[in-house]
Amino acid sequence: MRGLIILFVFFCASAWADITVRDDAGRAVRLAQPATRILSLSPDMTENLFAIGVGDRVVGTVEFSNYPPPARALPRIGGYERIDLEAALALKPDLVIAWQSGNSPQQVAKLIALGLPVYLAQPGRIEDVTTTLERLGELTGAGAAAQTVAARFAARVAALRARYGERPTVRSFYQVWDRPLTTIGGRQAISDALRLCGGENIFAHLKPLAAEVTLEAVLEADPEAIIASGMDEARPQWLDAWRRWPALTAVARNNLFFVPPDHLQRHTPRLADGITALCAHLETARARRR
Repeated sequence: MRGLIILFVFFCASAWADITVRDDAGRAVRLAQPATRILSLSPDMTENLFAIGVGDRVVGTVEFSNYPPPARALPRIGGYERIDLEAALALKPDLVIAWQSGNSPQQVAKLIALGLPVYLAQPGRIEDVTTTLERLGELTGAGAAAQTVAARFAARVAALRARYGERPTVRSFYQVWDRPLTTIGGRQAISDALRLCGGENIFAHLKPLAAEVTLEAVLEADPEAIIASGMDEARPQWLDAWRRWPALTAVARNNLFFVPPDHLQRHTPRLADGITALCAHLETARARRR
């Protein structure tokens, strides 16, 4: 009997033990129990929470949290750059998932000062998707589901790397926007995706995650492929503006490609979809060398 009592006490203590997870800023985030009222301050994290099966626990989010479709019905408390603090507190969250470089540092600091558990997310590389999913699983008690989703994503990425990683290099320009002309630096998941597909980011030497470049710099680099994102699922009209320079290799070979931004610019399981599309485009560019 005494052994059973000790076992029962141990089980109860384990069941209610604090949850401690390190966020991307290296901070320890502690919860007394799995989060049940989550405030997500980035579209990426909203999508990830739904991906691991706890979307029904998200009590509020920010603009552009549009995937999966049920996320569109969530209460909005502003944009990721500025939130309505009163509205955020009124939702009584027991966990806030913040975007370290996207949300207002002052507002995030205020939430922390008010005693709310805040997890700072800053995924920057492809493999960070896996880590993020696993940590969200720990914070929500959905560890098994998160591990499954993370493993599936990692397997898809590994298969793409094995298939395309050694293919002939395609010098590529990834265009985020047209005015100002914006691209990505080398320390970015999209640049990683290009390398995985056998591509080469012509601006990989730039340190910022997103950087403005000049038209002259692009023309001088003469990329073999131009990949555009834009704002939504529609191919941006400005991608075809490059046809004004028919001598540009990407134009001469008709290598002006589009990948929906949410598939490449969000650190979620759908990044594998974006990489799949990107690899297919670069393979098309290789075929057009003949």
